[in-house]
Amino acid sequence: MASEQRLSISLSGVLIVFAAITSAIIGWQLRGLLLLVMISVVLACSIAPIVAWAEQFKVPRWLGALLTYLAIIGTLVGVILLIGPTVLDQIQLLVRQLPLLLRKAVTQTEAWALSFNDNRPDFTAQVFDQLDVQAIAAWAVRSTRQVALRSVTVTTDILGTLLSLVLAIFISGYMLADSSTLTTSFVRLFPHPWDQKVGQQLPEIGSRIGGYIRGRLIVSLTLALVTGIGLSFLGLQDFAVGLGAIAGVTNLIPFLGPILGAIPALIVAIPLGGWMVLWVILFYAIIQNIETYILDPLLVGSSVGVHPLYQLLAVLGGTQVLGIIGALIVPPWVAGGAVLLENLYLKPKLNREKH
Repeated sequence: MASEQRLSISLSGVLIVFAAITSAIIGWQLRGLLLLVMISVVLACSIAPIVAWAEQFKVPRWLGALLTYLAIIGTLVGVILLIGPTVLDQIQLLVRQLPLLLRKAVTQTEAWALSFNDNRPDFTAQVFDQLDVQAIAAWAVRSTRQVALRSVTVTTDILGTLLSLVLAIFISGYMLADSSTLTTSFVRLFPHPWDQKVGQQLPEIGSRIGGYIRGRLIVSLTLALVTGIGLSFLGLQDFAVGLGAIAGVTNLIPFLGPILGAIPALIVAIPLGGWMVLWVILFYAIIQNIETYILDPLLVGSSVGVHPLYQLLAVLGGTQVLGIIGALIVPPWVAGGAVLLENLYLKPKLNREKH
């Protein structure tokens, strides 16, 4: 009897491992579809409160979702028509001038180092012997040319992303239109009593995912506006709107986005002299602290419920597996998954330990 039990346990363990490996392989092969579903769920959770509010006025859910998306798309089109040409012109100007700006930045940095180390000329010479200025400038030129040569590929990727976004909008619309049936069918996949436990967590999961995305969008739009206005006052009018747009887009990526958004502004500021660099660094430091200590806690932090370290790991892991879109999509899913971890494991565990 004991040997039969050990045999059955061994067979069941092998089957579980085999099923897990098979599921992982299938999931990897279907990662494009899974990513589309993940985006659709995030979109659905983001506008679900608006659809629920419209439903109180006897508006069908499908119509509420349709009107919400039409309003969002109309707003985006209006914004693009209003500032899109300016943003595009300034970004194109920045790309064209990038090699020259980098050369000036390296030259200016060399001048600062020489003036700072007048009493240590040997040290400065050693530093710039190691730092091949011409090589850096040549690399910048080559990189810019490579970006231009790859513009067709980049355009194709953008079109593919837009197509995926359109599909995700349609799928999320179906999810919102028949959400009760979909959630009921989903929880039935779990054995009793886990079906009821998981079903009870779905509203909070949706609330966290949607709250994260809405908060992140509001923060990014706010920082884009503040960055554009601030850089205009600092004297960078030729690039202010474009740099503000870059800051807003990169800020959608938690933690790493603000750093990425500040790099173009520093490249533009360095050739203009030390005071401009100082003011730009100070300006970005101020808005970064405003985001970290005011905007994020108010608009994002309360909806996430996840330690910042885990959020950072989610960003890095999402980028590693799914690319840049993973940095945007994975964190809200981690926030939703934290609901299951808290309510189905941590809280019951703490209650058992108390009693």
